[in-house]
Amino acid sequence: MTTQQRKIGSGFGARSTAEDVLAGLDLTGKLAVVTGGYSGIGLETTRALAGAGAHVIVPARRRAIAEQALGDIPGTEVDELDLADLDSVRAFAERFLASGRALDILIANAGIMAAPETRVGPGWEAQFATNHLGHFALVNRLWPAMAQSGAARVVSVSSGGHHGSPIRWDDVHFERGYDKWLAYCQAKTANVLFAVQLDAFGRDAGVRAFSLHPGAILTPLQRHLRTSEMVEAGWIDEDGNLADPSFKTPEQGAATQVWAATSPQLAGLGGVYCEDCDIAEPVREDTPGGVRDHAIDPEQAARLWRLSAELTGVDAFAAVPGGAAA
Repeated sequence: MTTQQRKIGSGFGARSTAEDVLAGLDLTGKLAVVTGGYSGIGLETTRALAGAGAHVIVPARRRAIAEQALGDIPGTEVDELDLADLDSVRAFAERFLASGRALDILIANAGIMAAPETRVGPGWEAQFATNHLGHFALVNRLWPAMAQSGAARVVSVSSGGHHGSPIRWDDVHFERGYDKWLAYCQAKTANVLFAVQLDAFGRDAGVRAFSLHPGAILTPLQRHLRTSEMVEAGWIDEDGNLADPSFKTPEQGAATQVWAATSPQLAGLGGVYCEDCDIAEPVREDTPGGVRDHAIDPEQAARLWRLSAELTGVDAFAAVPGGAAA
């Protein structure tokens, strides 16, 4: 049964921090993987999970930088991973599986935003490839470790940007003209659809999936934007200071993904899009936020799964009814 997109009254909100949502929770003995867990809201996610007792693995494209960022956080380890390189994804997953450890939490946090047109792999558009396809391959390759856990959660970090574009089925890789924001929005829709389908496949094995909008936060995610663009958007002033009071701190921005990954309030639930530490409502014209229908449509989710499996050559559920090979 699909969980409804309806608030559950978590008691938390937009200004809650990752530490707030973990108060009273003991994650000792839990193993988490947090992609991009050494910068921005990923770093605060790693810090909070480790502070609650979890052991956190941070796979990083820039290993030395990650090791420096995490040097003062006990209970963390760094490995190498480039989500835009499927050979790197496979190698990381093989190293992890060889350790024999069960995986309890995977937070697909790494990503790029509004990047200049870049092609990776066999010519894939980089935002779709990095934000979605790399994580798709990673989760499918790590599936045995999550199934071993028997009570794992996968958290796909999306964005309110998903409002801006459904999946462009006729031109997923922007071969007929590139738009950096449409490419970002499509990738964020893919993050939501991925969680919808993964939850449908994984729930019988005790693996539940969630997606979320962390909120607006100034982090290194904006590295591809010019200062003038952010000033024009009203995010910062001419001196680079935060100008939009709705923006969250990194600690607040990490809260929703930490809540989705750990909260007992979500026991037995899954496949939903969250924001401000609660399940989000469907978009309504009279309220801000929410989730668009195109991002939670089960038929679109199944179609994206089949396409992603075809592109990456990886599908842990190929023999499952509705899987890519079905």
